[in-house]
Amino acid sequence: MTELLRLAEHAARLAGADLLARRGRVEGLDTKTSATDPVSDADRASEELLVRTLLAARPDDGLLGEEGAARAGTSGLRWVLDPLDGTVNWLYGFPAWCVSVACEDGREAPGEALVGVVYDPLRDECFRAARGEGAWLVSPHGERRLRVNDPVPLARALVATGFGYDVEDRRRQAATVARVLPLARDIRRGGAAALDLCWVAAGRLDGYYEDTTSRWDWAAAALIAREAGAVVTPYGDATHDGVIAAGPILHDALRDVVT
Repeated sequence: MTELLRLAEHAARLAGADLLARRGRVEGLDTKTSATDPVSDADRASEELLVRTLLAARPDDGLLGEEGAARAGTSGLRWVLDPLDGTVNWLYGFPAWCVSVACEDGREAPGEALVGVVYDPLRDECFRAARGEGAWLVSPHGERRLRVNDPVPLARALVATGFGYDVEDRRRQAATVARVLPLARDIRRGGAAALDLCWVAAGRLDGYYEDTTSRWDWAAAALIAREAGAVVTPYGDATHDGVIAAGPILHDALRDVVT
């Protein structure tokens, strides 16, 4: 796992540096699921760089990427990539976006990847974890082990969430926020699911929930949160896929309100 973790961090840092260099140059802008769900050449170039870097080192591995990377592989391992989590933030210059790289070995539940790295280029913060070995933050200030805030009652919890791009999804999510907000300390919406989960791991947030995410949004960060002591569970229904993550005391109370 050490080799996989080093490779994931190397790839994420390369992609992060490329995204930093591209700031202010919005090219190839298009939309995906709706008119407000953008994708740009920066997203595509970041994924291409990740794929080249990973396959150069491990040509037999599979791939799943947000911008279309898909490969079965023969090794039993699969890399799950979000080349730019927080595209809207990146486009606006809002300082909350990252690169997410996870390697999976067939386990399906959130938080069960083999290794995961989330790199925040603006802060030069690298969140990383390997299954069963804890979660760590490497930054210009040094390296520290991550631990969730616990115990935290819902009434004193700072909770993050996110919203989908579909209008009906947003109506449903607004109703959920209306249930949570009177019961919690406050709610945050940063716009990058992977960072939200890592910030739960780092104690910058107490909990996170969202029901319109994709595997690449949480594959790495859910592992990081779980290895930092969070309870991470699936959240949603047959048509909505997401996660809830929080310390053990808060998790059940938050789940009871949002589900």
